[in-house]
Amino acid sequence: MSQDLNATNKKKQDKYNRIKTQISELLTKCELPEARMASILAVLHHKMKGFFWTGFYTLHNDRLIVKMYQGPVACMELKKNTGVCWSAVNQQKAIVVTDVHAFPGHIACDGRSKSEVVVPLFDDKQNLIGVLDIDSDSLNTFDFIDADNLKDILAMIYTIPYKKPENLL
Repeated sequence: MSQDLNATNKKKQDKYNRIKTQISELLTKCELPEARMASILAVLHHKMKGFFWTGFYTLHNDRLIVKMYQGPVACMELKKNTGVCWSAVNQQKAIVVTDVHAFPGHIACDGRSKSEVVVPLFDDKQNLIGVLDIDSDSLNTFDFIDADNLKDILAMIYTIPYKKPENLL
């Protein structure tokens, strides 16, 4: 059983490594954080199995508002200090939920959501500005491998240098 788990974890990590390479190359093409965020969402949503809803909620005047996403229609605003996203904001750490129905105060924007990972989003000055929220329509989709890699991917928004294409000079 342990060998199967190790093989599964290695396969997942290898996939994240390929995705991080792809995202790193994409992000050199534009310096605007919003464009980078949109590209990250598209890659994750379409490349990672089980990513049913993939999006950003950002803080605006002490409110958590949807910014951009891939998947079914989302809650536009999340009730303050309720649910997984606000828990990630308040604790300023990634939260993995294997069964959303067991999470106190879970906000069900879509009843098909069964598991979730939420990772805080920090700007280039390390100010908390929102979260990356990913839902799955299966139980037990996410783990520490997802949380750690998604944190690395979010850091790329502000750390990958922009390389202006020669045809734009």
